[in-house]
Amino acid sequence: MFVLVPIVAAGAVYTWRVRDLRIHPGRSSGGPGAVRRAAFYAGLALALVALLPPLETLAQDRLFTAHMIQHLLLADLVPILLLLGLTRPLLRPAVRRLRPLEERLGPVAHPATALALYVGLMWLWHVPALYDAALASPWLHALEHASFFSAGLAFWWFLIEPVPPRHRLVGPWAVAYVATAKVLMGLLGVVLTFTPNVIYDHYKDAERAWSLTPLEDINIGGLVMSVEQSLVLIVFFSLAFVRMIESSEQAEQRRERLRADP
Repeated sequence: MFVLVPIVAAGAVYTWRVRDLRIHPGRSSGGPGAVRRAAFYAGLALALVALLPPLETLAQDRLFTAHMIQHLLLADLVPILLLLGLTRPLLRPAVRRLRPLEERLGPVAHPATALALYVGLMWLWHVPALYDAALASPWLHALEHASFFSAGLAFWWFLIEPVPPRHRLVGPWAVAYVATAKVLMGLLGVVLTFTPNVIYDHYKDAERAWSLTPLEDINIGGLVMSVEQSLVLIVFFSLAFVRMIESSEQAEQRRERLRADP
């Protein structure tokens, strides 16, 4: 239950900052609106779903598929929702302190690094020896989950940009960034979907759930991963296309206004 501490703390700090911006509007503007606040609190709620029973119990003791769902929530959906709930004024106290650190990190604070960590950690933790070791050690398991969340937060930061980073993804670079990540992550899902062997010893003798054999469980978990990666990619491309159309329409309207001016 120790996972409750950072989640409750994050919710309390967020609520305090929102209230502070509302009480002292002269200090700053652009506090999160209702939709952004709902996104942030939904992210915290989804983190609880991922890390507490019954999903945690199923993942730890019985089902690879449940464990895969945990990983995808922590690496994708939870970071996305939390970042959507943030605004620049909300983060201003932290930005003042973290900006110098970002500058000192240099190439480490770069989208390429975030991409490598995001994909590399997902593949690394699914190496059978490391995967089984994480399930056998509570502290290693906590480190696994923390690394997925941290890498997901870094990866999605460069796309959602609650505070614009020094190295920004513009136009086709953002598309290439997401497409590369989702193709490589989806490839891991394909490998797991079609593996002919039970590659994780932990689940060989685990109590069965939903009448699934250990191999069927791993194959379904891989399929879940592949489908989730595909859906995220489709949603991103759809939003990017809509944004491109809106930008094109706005540019055309500006040109028309310029032509209409005497």
